[in-house]
Amino acid sequence: MSELVATALLLAVFGLLMAVCVVSTRTIERLGVPVVLVFLLLGMFAGSEGPIGIAFEDYRFTFRIGTAALILILLDGGLNTPLAAIRQSIRPAAVLATAGVVGTAGLVAAFAHLLDLPWNESLLLGAVVSSTDAAAVFAVLRGGNLRLSRRVGTTIELESGINDPMAVILTVAATSLLGAEPVSLLGMALGVPLQLLIGLIVGIVLGLGSRMLLHVVRLSTAGLYPVLTLALAFIAFGLATLAQGSGFLAVYVAGLVLGNSTIPYRSGLIRIHDAIAWLSQISMFLMLGLLVFPSRLKPVAGLGIMLALFLAFIARPAVVFLCLLPFRFPLKEVAYIGWVGLR
Repeated sequence: MSELVATALLLAVFGLLMAVCVVSTRTIERLGVPVVLVFLLLGMFAGSEGPIGIAFEDYRFTFRIGTAALILILLDGGLNTPLAAIRQSIRPAAVLATAGVVGTAGLVAAFAHLLDLPWNESLLLGAVVSSTDAAAVFAVLRGGNLRLSRRVGTTIELESGINDPMAVILTVAATSLLGAEPVSLLGMALGVPLQLLIGLIVGIVLGLGSRMLLHVVRLSTAGLYPVLTLALAFIAFGLATLAQGSGFLAVYVAGLVLGNSTIPYRSGLIRIHDAIAWLSQISMFLMLGLLVFPSRLKPVAGLGIMLALFLAFIARPAVVFLCLLPFRFPLKEVAYIGWVGLR
């Protein structure tokens, strides 16, 4: 098969899968099924062990595409979030993104150890699953049929966008334990606020700079304005990450600054970025589905299901309840936050 034919076949299949995802979203929402789960299943259907049989196992490429997709999703989230809602939700979201992640990781690790996994592996597993996934959360909140209060929705979105530093630090620490390397507890304690502070500063500076640039520059066509905002989002992520900060937080904050400013073609930019965010969600979860090999899941299916049920119904809800207790959230809203973050 020539390269042109192979590329054409791949694009045709990918386009068909994307079309199925888009057309079926309304039906999926009515059934109460998470949209991202359907994207994953369609990816598995097209994958190496599915009927279509697309051979794909490039984890490095998937990581890079997934990172770019998450940047675009967080940019859209920032553009659509009112600043007043952030003021109301920043404290509970920060507690969930730090203490909540640590608590969830600890409970999952303890339960995994009870299931006969060694402590070092249990800690790594707990660290990996402790944080909510921003892409999945934004897909559920912005595309689902949930009707949440602004405070609850913003708390969930903000927490999912700023919990990466804590999750990364816990994962690195657990990996060091697997390799019998020394772990600095002081370095871990200082690492999270430092990463958040750097990401916040870079996001504000790039957001204000982007707002000024959009007012000063005169582009030849309106279609170039969203290209410019995309470029600025990638710059924000890159600069913050290179400075040892949270790149994802920087993107979200930059989008927040732009979304709450008067900028040229604002309504058109928001519509375009909303479409780009949906394209990113579909592409990313289809690609993740392609990486799934059902035959590899069979040996660990029982353990994985038990851990997933424990995480969804015990660990995460308990941690969310304890973290939000000082903020006087109604019990119904606490339940939503604990549930939506895992949906």
